[in-house]
Amino acid sequence: MLTEEITLRLVKEIKRFLLEDALALSRSSDEQLMVRIKEIIDHKLVHYEITPQEREKIARRVFSSLRGLGILDELLNDDSITEIMINGPENIFVEKDGQIYRYRRQFESEQHLLDIIQRIVGEAGKEVNQANPIVDTRIQKDGSRVNVVLPPISLAGPVVTIRKFSKKPMTVEKLLEYGSITPEVADFLQKLVRAKYNIFISGGTGSGKTTFLNALSNFIPGDERIITIEDSAELQIRQVENIVRLECRNANVQGKGEVDMAQLVKASLRMRPDRILIGEVRGKEVMDMIQALNTGHSGSLSTGHANSIEGMLKRLEAMFLQAVEVPVDAIRNQITEAIDIMIHVSRMQDGSRKVMEIAELSGLEDGVITTNPLFQYRTEEDGITGTLRATGNTLQNQEKLMISGHHLPQAYTWKEGQTS
Repeated sequence: MLTEEITLRLVKEIKRFLLEDALALSRSSDEQLMVRIKEIIDHKLVHYEITPQEREKIARRVFSSLRGLGILDELLNDDSITEIMINGPENIFVEKDGQIYRYRRQFESEQHLLDIIQRIVGEAGKEVNQANPIVDTRIQKDGSRVNVVLPPISLAGPVVTIRKFSKKPMTVEKLLEYGSITPEVADFLQKLVRAKYNIFISGGTGSGKTTFLNALSNFIPGDERIITIEDSAELQIRQVENIVRLECRNANVQGKGEVDMAQLVKASLRMRPDRILIGEVRGKEVMDMIQALNTGHSGSLSTGHANSIEGMLKRLEAMFLQAVEVPVDAIRNQITEAIDIMIHVSRMQDGSRKVMEIAELSGLEDGVITTNPLFQYRTEEDGITGTLRATGNTLQNQEKLMISGHHLPQAYTWKEGQTS
């Protein structure tokens, strides 16, 4: 049985032999390269007692390091892993079922890790180097979101954080199965999406904001035209054929060519969208988004980073002010006219994601945005388990529902100790 240390040494040795003829290597197809790797293993490792399974494992690792993404290929193919954290070539951590574990393997060297980073970034048409040491991108084959930070910004060597996404898009049925929402809430949200209410989802890091937005997008009728705008493309909308996906672009090493989210929001308005879906707002693009929602683009969805609905409203104000200095009362008025429903999601202590609150923006009172809570998550004594329950408040603005022919129960009610 080969140890990890011996396996890594053998992989390096075979790679070194292959790289002696770099020209032949570059001209080989994937199939030809794999045949050549196995030939070398049979010749070079004749004195090692290795099983056929170990031989195949070494061959795959050599091939992956030359043509694939090295260790990342194994991690990306493991559906139980949701996050990959690389703190330099020797320190790899993964998240499974909400828990973080140290991975047993490591990269061959820092240069090998840098080569893989350049492969990922280059395939996405982006650049990362000492002049531009931070980049957000995605892995082309599966859409996983990637953040890279290089030295000298990172003191631990090249740092890579990868957020994986399920190969199958999130659906409302899965949210029900996971207990993130109740059937009552699913029916309520379906009616709101179909009636073209503007919905904003807030949550902390890793809370499932984009995942929830993706699930809500399943309610969008398939005959509509959708424009998605994201920093790095993550949304997986498959039931809509008429869809345009827009993605931001960083500036090149000369500082030119940047396309930010604000520019994409403006461009999307000229594309005759029925709805605009914005992956996550982080800055001055909030002003363009709010103005778009106030000029007839109903049914739009977006997300933002915050710890509560109230915190998200304050952040929206602050981001709006990054774009233009106007009275705060005017900003709050535009926000309440643009956004109909706020949804807050959170990651619980056990790693599960839950909807904590659904509220309607009901207007301004003494210059402050007021909310009408419709559903709230009520925890049990352990602080983890609980249920999303209706507050008993009625949705005040039902005009869009009536226009679209949808109807809600007169009021949602719940009693202490009961699920809704």
